[in-house]
Amino acid sequence: MKDRFWIAFLVCIDLLTASSSWGLFFYIRQVHIEAKPFHADQNFWLGVLILPFFWLLFYLFQGTYHEIRRLFRLKVLNLSLAASFFGTIVLFFTLLLDDQVRSYQNFYQLTIWLFMIHFGLTSFGRVLFTTLLIRYIKAAGHGFKTLIIGGNERAIEIYQELLAAPNMINHFVGFIQVNGRDNLLSPQLSHLGKLPDLEGVLEAHKVEEVIIAIESSDHDRLQSIIARIDNGKIRIRILPDMYSILAGSVDMTNIYGALLIEINPDVMPYWQRAVKRLMDILFSFFALICLIPFFIFSAIAVKLSSSGPIFFLQDRVGRDGKCFKIIKFRTMYTDAEKAGPQLSSEGDPRITPIGRFMRKTRLDEFPQFLNVLLGQMSLVGPRPERQFYIDQIVEIEPQYMHLTRVRPGITSWGQVKYGYAENVEQMLQRMKFDLIYMKNRSLALDLKIMFYTVIIVFKAQGK
Repeated sequence: MKDRFWIAFLVCIDLLTASSSWGLFFYIRQVHIEAKPFHADQNFWLGVLILPFFWLLFYLFQGTYHEIRRLFRLKVLNLSLAASFFGTIVLFFTLLLDDQVRSYQNFYQLTIWLFMIHFGLTSFGRVLFTTLLIRYIKAAGHGFKTLIIGGNERAIEIYQELLAAPNMINHFVGFIQVNGRDNLLSPQLSHLGKLPDLEGVLEAHKVEEVIIAIESSDHDRLQSIIARIDNGKIRIRILPDMYSILAGSVDMTNIYGALLIEINPDVMPYWQRAVKRLMDILFSFFALICLIPFFIFSAIAVKLSSSGPIFFLQDRVGRDGKCFKIIKFRTMYTDAEKAGPQLSSEGDPRITPIGRFMRKTRLDEFPQFLNVLLGQMSLVGPRPERQFYIDQIVEIEPQYMHLTRVRPGITSWGQVKYGYAENVEQMLQRMKFDLIYMKNRSLALDLKIMFYTVIIVFKAQGK
């Protein structure tokens, strides 16, 4: 609820400054550039009332209102500068280019004035907003709820460093003991339990940040703890070793802060995530319309190949561990899993003749465009699995749960490399590529994966 209030507050400021900047620009254009008396005509009122919503849409795609409480002044200025620059260019080509001017130099003047006015007013309003927001967060009890894992001497140093920082924005709820000896923080912070209690503590205290105060050289324990915490919502920071410092992994946004590595929850910028979702919706919508003849042909082929339904629906685990029904063309005979869940193999007798062709060309996956439109899947992302196999995978490799932080995809890097997995071992091999994808997500990588998927479809080289 607090986040909604601050978002609404900033939206009002942005609408007000965008409207004011256009009004001031319109006045300067008429009086100082065109040498006319000011007249608030229809274009003036349309710009004052309608244009602010153009800017608002621009800010939304930019991610200005995402994680509103994590804004700081420098970030706000960077966002305002980028939005003002690109927004001014768009408005120049759509609204200003066909203006009647005395000289082409007037175009330069108009563009520069629009940029300067919009950037100046927007930055001023946002810096004031951010100043109020930071003061609110720094007030007692309003900081980010923070848990420390570990209670050794190093944990005490970090705690004291953060407390002494002028811009301290953490509200420490307590610490969790890692082993019997590491209980030195108890005089200063509440002792909330031991590692087996971790998930319960995170839920009970609504933790927003976790500081893991154990040495990063203790890789196995560190990996296990991060796998249990990392849900894409909680910020995780760990102690750096010298290699991490030299490799440039230490992310510092506050020069007074403690020396910590922040585990980046998502490497894909917010604007790319917004564009990715927009691409998912548009591409899937047009694909479902354009592929209607193919769907009719495939439905007839599936029906003639064997008795049973045309479509196959199965429970899969999606984003944030939520289950959904995945839609595919049926490629197996009915009752193929009457003995329980089974993975298919190269010469699996349960697969129908037409099903074998559809699997090689990935044509059985095309109905999943509907899953994409429903928001359950994306065009590109880790392939969704059944809970039965996820339980087996997690016992061997807990890192698999990282893949459930994003929407699963119709195709993935692992799918391109391995195709359909025949056993849990192959699932683990495929998972490595999907984990690498998660750490390198970008629109460019998505397009590359889609390109190779199209090649597989036309060459029928799928496994």
